Amino acid sequence: MRRLSSKSRKSRATHITAALVVLVLAAAGCGKTSDEASQDDADNGSAGSSYKGKGIGLAYDIGGQGDQSFNDAAYAGYKKAREEFKIGGVDMEPGDGESSADKIQRLEQLAKQGYDPVIGVGFVYAPAVEAAAKKFPETTFGIIDDNTVKADNVADLVFHEEQGSYLAGVAAAKATKAKHVGFVGGVDIPLIHKFEAGFVQGVKSIDPKIKIEKRYLTEKPEEGGFSSPDKGQNAASGQIESGADVIYHAAGLSGQGVIQEAGSQKKWAIGVDSDQYKQKALAKYKDYILGSAFKDVGGAVYDLTESVVEGKPMRGEQRYDLKSGRVGFSDSNPKYQAMKDVVAAVEKAEKDIADGKVEVKIVP
Repeated sequence: MRRLSSKSRKSRATHITAALVVLVLAAAGCGKTSDEASQDDADNGSAGSSYKGKGIGLAYDIGGQGDQSFNDAAYAGYKKAREEFKIGGVDMEPGDGESSADKIQRLEQLAKQGYDPVIGVGFVYAPAVEAAAKKFPETTFGIIDDNTVKADNVADLVFHEEQGSYLAGVAAAKATKAKHVGFVGGVDIPLIHKFEAGFVQGVKSIDPKIKIEKRYLTEKPEEGGFSSPDKGQNAASGQIESGADVIYHAAGLSGQGVIQEAGSQKKWAIGVDSDQYKQKALAKYKDYILGSAFKDVGGAVYDLTESVVEGKPMRGEQRYDLKSGRVGFSDSNPKYQAMKDVVAAVEKAEKDIADGKVEVKIVP
Protein backbone atom coordinates (compact mmCIF):
# COMPACT_ATOMS: atom_id res chain seq x y z
CA MET A 1 0.00 0.00 0.00
CA ARG A 2 1.49 3.35 -1.04
CA ARG A 3 1.05 6.45 1.05
CA LEU A 4 0.78 10.14 0.23
CA SER A 5 4.14 11.73 -0.44
CA SER A 6 5.68 14.20 2.00
CA LYS A 7 5.04 16.88 -0.60
CA SER A 8 1.30 16.07 -0.60
CA ARG A 9 1.19 16.13 3.20
CA LYS A 10 3.05 19.44 3.21
CA SER A 11 0.57 20.88 0.70
CA ARG A 12 -2.40 19.83 2.85
CA ALA A 13 -0.71 21.30 5.93
CA THR A 14 -0.18 24.58 4.07
CA HIS A 15 -3.87 24.75 3.22
CA ILE A 16 -4.83 24.12 6.84
CA THR A 17 -2.40 26.78 8.08
CA ALA A 18 -3.81 29.27 5.58
CA ALA A 19 -7.33 28.50 6.75
CA LEU A 20 -6.31 29.15 10.38
CA VAL A 21 -4.86 32.51 9.37
CA VAL A 22 -8.16 33.40 7.71
CA LEU A 23 -10.09 32.47 10.85
CA VAL A 24 -7.81 34.56 13.06
CA LEU A 25 -8.24 37.57 10.79
CA ALA A 26 -12.00 37.05 10.69
CA ALA A 27 -12.19 36.89 14.47
CA ALA A 28 -10.12 40.05 14.78
CA GLY A 29 -12.27 41.83 12.23
CA CYS A 30 -9.28 43.41 10.54
CA GLY A 31 -6.63 42.85 7.89
CA LYS A 32 -6.74 41.12 4.52
CA THR A 33 -5.89 37.63 3.45
CA SER A 34 -3.48 36.93 0.63
CA ASP A 35 -6.42 35.63 -1.38
CA GLU A 36 -8.45 38.80 -1.13
CA ALA A 37 -8.49 41.41 -3.90
CA SER A 38 -8.07 45.05 -2.89
CA GLN A 39 -11.27 46.87 -2.14
CA ASP A 40 -10.25 49.51 -4.65
CA ASP A 41 -10.42 46.83 -7.36
CA ALA A 42 -13.86 45.79 -6.10
CA ASP A 43 -15.10 49.38 -6.14
CA ASN A 44 -13.61 50.34 -9.49
CA GLY A 45 -13.83 47.08 -11.40
CA SER A 46 -16.37 45.73 -13.84
CA ALA A 47 -18.83 44.91 -11.06
CA GLY A 48 -20.06 48.48 -11.18
CA SER A 49 -21.55 50.71 -8.53
CA SER A 50 -24.60 48.50 -7.93
CA TYR A 51 -22.51 45.80 -6.29
CA LYS A 52 -21.75 46.60 -2.66
CA GLY A 53 -20.30 43.29 -1.55
CA LYS A 54 -16.72 42.61 -0.57
CA GLY A 55 -16.43 39.67 -2.95
CA ILE A 56 -17.09 35.93 -2.96
CA GLY A 57 -16.97 33.85 0.20
CA LEU A 58 -16.30 30.20 -0.66
CA ALA A 59 -16.27 27.42 1.95
CA TYR A 60 -14.87 24.10 0.76
CA ASP A 61 -16.23 20.61 1.33
CA ILE A 62 -14.37 17.69 2.88
CA GLY A 63 -11.05 17.21 1.11
CA GLY A 64 -10.57 20.93 0.52
CA GLN A 65 -8.80 22.66 -2.31
CA GLY A 66 -6.33 20.41 -4.10
CA ASP A 67 -8.64 17.42 -4.40
CA GLN A 68 -8.29 17.64 -8.21
CA SER A 69 -12.05 17.11 -8.41
CA PHE A 70 -15.11 18.62 -6.71
CA ASN A 71 -13.56 21.41 -4.63
CA ASP A 72 -11.10 22.37 -7.34
CA ALA A 73 -13.99 22.72 -9.78
CA ALA A 74 -15.62 25.18 -7.39
CA TYR A 75 -12.34 27.07 -7.06
CA ALA A 76 -12.09 27.41 -10.86
CA GLY A 77 -15.46 29.20 -10.94
CA TYR A 78 -14.50 31.34 -7.94
CA LYS A 79 -11.26 32.39 -9.61
CA LYS A 80 -12.93 33.13 -12.95
CA ALA A 81 -15.65 35.25 -11.34
CA ARG A 82 -13.14 37.26 -9.30
CA GLU A 83 -11.02 37.95 -12.34
CA GLU A 84 -13.88 38.88 -14.67
CA PHE A 85 -15.87 40.99 -12.22
CA LYS A 86 -12.79 42.50 -10.50
CA ILE A 87 -14.05 41.66 -7.03
CA GLY A 88 -12.44 40.35 -3.86
CA GLY A 89 -12.90 36.97 -2.31
CA VAL A 90 -11.76 34.48 0.27
CA ASP A 91 -11.88 30.68 0.12
CA MET A 92 -11.77 28.69 3.33
CA GLU A 93 -10.79 25.11 4.12
CA PRO A 94 -12.77 22.73 6.34
CA GLY A 95 -11.24 21.56 9.61
CA ASP A 96 -10.66 17.92 10.47
CA GLY A 97 -13.61 16.50 12.39
CA GLU A 98 -15.42 19.82 12.48
CA SER A 99 -19.05 20.14 13.61
CA SER A 100 -22.05 21.83 12.03
CA ALA A 101 -21.48 24.67 14.49
CA ASP A 102 -18.03 25.21 12.97
CA LYS A 103 -19.55 25.44 9.49
CA ILE A 104 -22.22 27.87 10.70
CA GLN A 105 -19.55 30.06 12.26
CA ARG A 106 -17.51 30.02 9.03
CA LEU A 107 -20.43 31.11 6.86
CA GLU A 108 -21.61 33.73 9.35
CA GLN A 109 -18.10 35.21 9.52
CA LEU A 110 -18.00 35.52 5.75
CA ALA A 111 -21.40 37.20 5.63
CA LYS A 112 -20.57 39.50 8.55
CA GLN A 113 -17.43 40.68 6.76
CA GLY A 114 -19.49 41.63 3.72
CA TYR A 115 -18.85 38.77 1.30
CA ASP A 116 -21.73 38.25 -1.11
CA PRO A 117 -22.45 35.61 -2.30
CA VAL A 118 -21.39 33.14 0.37
CA ILE A 119 -21.23 29.60 -1.01
CA GLY A 120 -21.03 26.26 0.79
CA VAL A 121 -19.41 23.63 -1.42
CA GLY A 122 -21.22 20.39 -0.71
CA PHE A 123 -24.41 19.03 0.85
CA VAL A 124 -22.77 18.94 4.30
CA TYR A 125 -23.27 22.71 4.45
CA ALA A 126 -27.08 22.50 4.35
CA PRO A 127 -27.66 23.15 8.10
CA ALA A 128 -25.04 25.91 8.09
CA VAL A 129 -26.50 27.66 5.04
CA GLU A 130 -29.99 27.48 6.51
CA ALA A 131 -28.84 29.00 9.81
CA ALA A 132 -26.62 31.70 8.31
CA ALA A 133 -29.21 32.71 5.72
CA LYS A 134 -31.73 33.43 8.47
CA LYS A 135 -29.24 35.58 10.36
CA PHE A 136 -28.09 37.52 7.27
CA PRO A 137 -31.18 37.95 5.08
CA GLU A 138 -29.53 40.62 2.89
CA THR A 139 -26.73 38.25 1.85
CA THR A 140 -27.16 35.72 -0.96
CA PHE A 141 -26.10 32.20 -0.04
CA GLY A 142 -25.47 29.28 -2.34
CA ILE A 143 -25.11 25.58 -1.64
CA ILE A 144 -23.83 23.00 -4.10
CA ASP A 145 -25.33 19.50 -4.28
CA ASP A 146 -28.28 20.14 -1.97
CA ASN A 147 -31.83 21.33 -2.66
CA THR A 148 -33.31 21.13 0.83
CA VAL A 149 -32.61 24.70 1.98
CA LYS A 150 -35.59 26.86 1.11
CA ALA A 151 -35.18 30.59 1.72
CA ASP A 152 -35.57 33.80 -0.29
CA ASN A 153 -31.82 34.46 -0.16
CA VAL A 154 -30.58 30.93 -0.96
CA ALA A 155 -29.78 29.32 -4.32
CA ASP A 156 -29.64 25.51 -4.38
CA LEU A 157 -27.10 24.57 -7.07
CA VAL A 158 -27.69 20.96 -8.08
CA PHE A 159 -26.87 18.68 -11.00
CA HIS A 160 -28.07 15.67 -12.95
CA GLU A 161 -24.82 13.87 -12.17
CA GLU A 162 -26.46 10.57 -13.08
CA GLN A 163 -26.45 11.67 -16.73
CA GLY A 164 -22.69 12.17 -16.88
CA SER A 165 -22.27 8.89 -15.02
CA TYR A 166 -24.36 7.11 -17.66
CA LEU A 167 -21.89 8.32 -20.29
CA ALA A 168 -19.04 7.06 -18.10
CA GLY A 169 -20.76 3.67 -18.01
CA VAL A 170 -21.09 3.59 -21.79
CA ALA A 171 -17.40 4.48 -22.19
CA ALA A 172 -16.36 1.84 -19.66
CA ALA A 173 -18.45 -0.86 -21.32
CA LYS A 174 -17.00 -0.09 -24.75
CA ALA A 175 -13.41 0.15 -23.47
CA THR A 176 -13.25 -2.94 -21.25
CA LYS A 177 -11.52 -5.97 -22.68
CA ALA A 178 -12.18 -8.15 -19.64
CA LYS A 179 -15.94 -7.47 -19.67
CA HIS A 180 -15.43 -6.48 -16.04
CA VAL A 181 -15.56 -2.90 -14.68
CA GLY A 182 -15.67 -1.22 -11.28
CA PHE A 183 -17.33 1.65 -9.40
CA VAL A 184 -15.86 3.27 -6.27
CA GLY A 185 -18.12 5.63 -4.32
CA GLY A 186 -16.71 7.82 -1.57
CA VAL A 187 -19.61 7.62 0.89
CA ASP A 188 -22.72 5.43 0.91
CA ILE A 189 -25.28 8.23 0.57
CA PRO A 190 -28.11 9.08 -1.89
CA LEU A 191 -26.01 11.64 -3.79
CA ILE A 192 -23.33 9.08 -4.64
CA HIS A 193 -26.00 6.46 -5.34
CA LYS A 194 -26.95 8.66 -8.33
CA PHE A 195 -23.44 8.26 -9.73
CA GLU A 196 -23.64 4.49 -9.30
CA ALA A 197 -27.11 4.28 -10.81
CA GLY A 198 -26.16 6.19 -13.93
CA PHE A 199 -22.92 4.29 -14.37
CA VAL A 200 -24.53 0.84 -14.02
CA GLN A 201 -27.33 1.76 -16.41
CA GLY A 202 -24.82 3.03 -18.97
CA VAL A 203 -22.75 -0.15 -18.75
CA LYS A 204 -25.80 -2.39 -19.08
CA SER A 205 -27.07 -0.41 -22.09
CA ILE A 206 -24.03 -1.69 -24.00
CA ASP A 207 -23.74 -5.20 -22.60
CA PRO A 208 -25.92 -6.56 -19.77
CA LYS A 209 -23.43 -9.39 -19.21
CA ILE A 210 -20.54 -7.13 -18.14
CA LYS A 211 -19.61 -7.72 -14.50
CA ILE A 212 -19.61 -4.63 -12.26
CA GLU A 213 -17.65 -4.38 -9.01
CA LYS A 214 -19.09 -1.86 -6.52
CA ARG A 215 -17.46 -0.45 -3.42
CA TYR A 216 -18.26 2.42 -1.04
CA LEU A 217 -15.35 3.59 1.08
CA THR A 218 -17.29 4.72 4.17
CA GLU A 219 -20.84 5.01 5.46
CA LYS A 220 -20.46 8.61 6.69
CA PRO A 221 -18.58 11.62 5.24
CA GLU A 222 -16.70 12.25 8.50
CA GLU A 223 -15.13 8.79 8.22
CA GLY A 224 -12.92 9.96 5.36
CA GLY A 225 -14.69 8.57 2.32
CA PHE A 226 -14.09 11.75 0.34
CA SER A 227 -10.67 12.62 1.76
CA SER A 228 -8.57 9.46 1.92
CA PRO A 229 -6.56 8.56 -1.20
CA ASP A 230 -5.27 5.45 0.56
CA LYS A 231 -8.83 4.13 0.91
CA GLY A 232 -9.44 4.76 -2.79
CA GLN A 233 -6.19 3.07 -3.69
CA ASN A 234 -7.04 -0.03 -1.66
CA ALA A 235 -10.51 -0.25 -3.20
CA ALA A 236 -9.15 0.04 -6.73
CA SER A 237 -6.48 -2.55 -6.00
CA GLY A 238 -9.13 -5.00 -4.84
CA GLN A 239 -11.31 -4.44 -7.88
CA ILE A 240 -8.39 -4.84 -10.28
CA GLU A 241 -7.38 -8.03 -8.49
CA SER A 242 -10.93 -9.28 -9.01
CA GLY A 243 -10.61 -8.68 -12.74
CA ALA A 244 -11.86 -5.14 -13.45
CA ASP A 245 -9.92 -3.25 -16.11
CA VAL A 246 -11.91 0.02 -16.05
CA ILE A 247 -12.77 1.78 -12.77
CA TYR A 248 -15.00 4.83 -12.33
CA HIS A 249 -14.81 6.76 -9.07
CA ALA A 250 -17.10 9.29 -7.40
CA ALA A 251 -14.97 9.81 -4.32
CA GLY A 252 -13.51 13.32 -4.26
CA LEU A 253 -9.94 13.43 -2.98
CA SER A 254 -10.06 9.66 -2.37
CA GLY A 255 -10.41 9.28 -6.11
CA GLN A 256 -6.78 10.28 -6.55
CA GLY A 257 -5.88 6.94 -5.02
CA VAL A 258 -8.19 5.14 -7.45
CA ILE A 259 -6.55 6.84 -10.44
CA GLN A 260 -3.03 6.26 -9.10
CA GLU A 261 -3.67 2.56 -8.57
CA ALA A 262 -5.35 2.07 -11.94
CA GLY A 263 -2.60 3.97 -13.72
CA SER A 264 0.13 2.06 -11.91
CA GLN A 265 -1.42 -1.20 -13.03
CA LYS A 266 -2.06 0.11 -16.55
CA LYS A 267 -5.82 -0.12 -16.26
CA TRP A 268 -8.32 2.53 -17.28
CA ALA A 269 -9.66 4.99 -14.68
CA ILE A 270 -12.58 7.35 -15.19
CA GLY A 271 -12.51 10.59 -13.23
CA VAL A 272 -15.31 12.73 -11.87
CA ASP A 273 -16.51 16.34 -11.48
CA SER A 274 -13.42 17.99 -13.02
CA ASP A 275 -11.60 16.93 -16.19
CA GLN A 276 -9.06 14.91 -14.25
CA TYR A 277 -6.91 14.25 -17.31
CA LYS A 278 -5.85 17.90 -17.05
CA GLN A 279 -5.02 17.88 -13.33
CA LYS A 280 -1.31 18.47 -12.71
CA ALA A 281 -1.23 16.29 -9.60
CA LEU A 282 -2.39 13.34 -11.71
CA ALA A 283 -0.14 14.00 -14.72
CA LYS A 284 1.90 10.85 -14.10
CA TYR A 285 -1.22 8.72 -14.62
CA LYS A 286 -3.10 10.77 -17.23
CA ASP A 287 -2.50 8.30 -20.07
CA TYR A 288 -4.76 5.90 -18.16
CA ILE A 289 -7.54 8.41 -17.46
CA LEU A 290 -10.06 7.42 -20.11
CA GLY A 291 -12.18 10.49 -19.45
CA SER A 292 -14.17 12.13 -16.66
CA ALA A 293 -17.86 12.43 -15.91
CA PHE A 294 -17.80 16.14 -15.26
CA LYS A 295 -20.28 18.52 -13.73
CA ASP A 296 -19.71 22.23 -14.07
CA VAL A 297 -19.51 23.15 -10.39
CA GLY A 298 -17.33 26.11 -11.35
CA GLY A 299 -19.99 27.32 -13.75
CA ALA A 300 -22.58 27.23 -10.98
CA VAL A 301 -20.31 29.29 -8.70
CA TYR A 302 -19.75 31.76 -11.52
CA ASP A 303 -23.47 31.99 -12.38
CA LEU A 304 -24.47 32.76 -8.82
CA THR A 305 -21.76 35.39 -8.44
CA GLU A 306 -22.74 37.02 -11.72
CA SER A 307 -26.37 37.22 -10.64
CA VAL A 308 -25.42 38.94 -7.37
CA VAL A 309 -23.03 41.36 -9.09
CA GLU A 310 -25.74 42.29 -11.57
CA GLY A 311 -28.22 42.93 -8.77
CA LYS A 312 -30.53 40.03 -9.69
CA PRO A 313 -29.53 37.23 -7.28
CA MET A 314 -30.46 33.69 -8.20
CA ARG A 315 -32.70 31.93 -5.70
CA GLY A 316 -34.34 28.56 -5.32
CA GLU A 317 -33.32 25.37 -7.09
CA GLN A 318 -31.01 25.74 -10.07
CA ARG A 319 -30.54 22.34 -11.68
CA TYR A 320 -27.89 21.77 -14.35
CA ASP A 321 -28.08 18.93 -16.87
CA LEU A 322 -26.48 17.39 -19.93
CA LYS A 323 -28.67 19.29 -22.38
CA SER A 324 -27.39 22.60 -20.99
CA GLY A 325 -23.81 21.37 -21.30
CA ARG A 326 -23.24 21.55 -17.55
CA VAL A 327 -22.74 17.79 -17.15
CA GLY A 328 -21.12 15.44 -19.63
CA PHE A 329 -18.07 13.34 -20.41
CA SER A 330 -14.69 14.95 -21.04
CA ASP A 331 -12.66 13.72 -23.99
CA SER A 332 -9.25 15.34 -23.44
CA ASN A 333 -7.22 12.13 -23.63
CA PRO A 334 -5.99 11.58 -27.21
CA LYS A 335 -6.09 7.83 -26.55
CA TYR A 336 -9.81 8.13 -25.87
CA GLN A 337 -10.34 10.22 -28.99
CA ALA A 338 -8.59 7.54 -31.04
CA MET A 339 -11.09 4.90 -29.88
CA LYS A 340 -13.69 5.80 -32.50
CA ASP A 341 -16.22 3.15 -31.49
CA VAL A 342 -16.13 4.32 -27.87
CA VAL A 343 -16.49 7.97 -28.86
CA ALA A 344 -19.39 7.18 -31.18
CA ALA A 345 -21.23 5.21 -28.49
CA VAL A 346 -20.81 8.01 -25.94
CA GLU A 347 -21.95 10.65 -28.44
CA LYS A 348 -25.04 8.60 -29.30
CA ALA A 349 -25.87 8.12 -25.62
CA GLU A 350 -25.45 11.85 -25.02
CA LYS A 351 -27.87 12.64 -27.85
CA ASP A 352 -30.39 10.07 -26.66
CA ILE A 353 -30.42 11.58 -23.16
CA ALA A 354 -30.70 15.14 -24.48
CA ASP A 355 -33.54 14.11 -26.81
CA GLY A 356 -35.41 12.37 -24.01
CA LYS A 357 -35.04 8.89 -25.51
CA VAL A 358 -33.15 7.69 -22.45
CA GLU A 359 -34.17 8.52 -18.89
CA VAL A 360 -31.35 7.91 -16.47
CA LYS A 361 -32.10 6.36 -13.10
CA ILE A 362 -31.10 8.04 -9.85
CA VAL A 363 -31.40 4.96 -7.65
CA PRO A 364 -29.29 1.82 -8.21
